[in-house]
Amino acid sequence: MSLSGGTTLISKATKIVGDVHFSGSLEIEGEVEGNVIADGKGDAKVNVREKGRVKGDITAPLIMINGQVQGNVHSDKHIELASKAVVEGNVHYHMIEMVKGSQVNGSLVYGIQDKPKSEPSMAPKAIPGAAIVD
Repeated sequence: MSLSGGTTLISKATKIVGDVHFSGSLEIEGEVEGNVIADGKGDAKVNVREKGRVKGDITAPLIMINGQVQGNVHSDKHIELASKAVVEGNVHYHMIEMVKGSQVNGSLVYGIQDKPKSEPSMAPKAIPGAAIVD
C-alpha cells in the first residue's frame, strides 16, 4: 500500500499534549494527550504500537491498535485491534479485525453515523382520535 505524506514516528520517549493532524502514516510508540486526526480523505494510517498510548479520539481511514486508547475511535475503512489493544471508548468502523486478547470497553458501532433524512423516524406518531387513559 502506498501512503502519500510519508511516515511520522512519535517515539517511546515522546509525549505530545494537543491534537495531532497528519497525512500519510503515523506510528505512535509514545504518548499523545489529544485527538489524532487524519487530514483529508486519503489513505492515512495510524498505528498505536504496543507501548503507545492515546488519551483522546482517533479519526483516520486505516487504524491499527496494539496499545492503549482512552477515547473514541473512528474509521471509514478498516480497523485492526491486535492482541494487546485496549480501547476505553466506542469504536466506529466499516470493517474490523479483532485478535484474541484485544479489549473494547465501549460499544462497537458499524457504519456511517449520519443517517439520511429520507429514513423514516422511529419516534411514536400520534393516532387521530386516540386518547391517553389513566
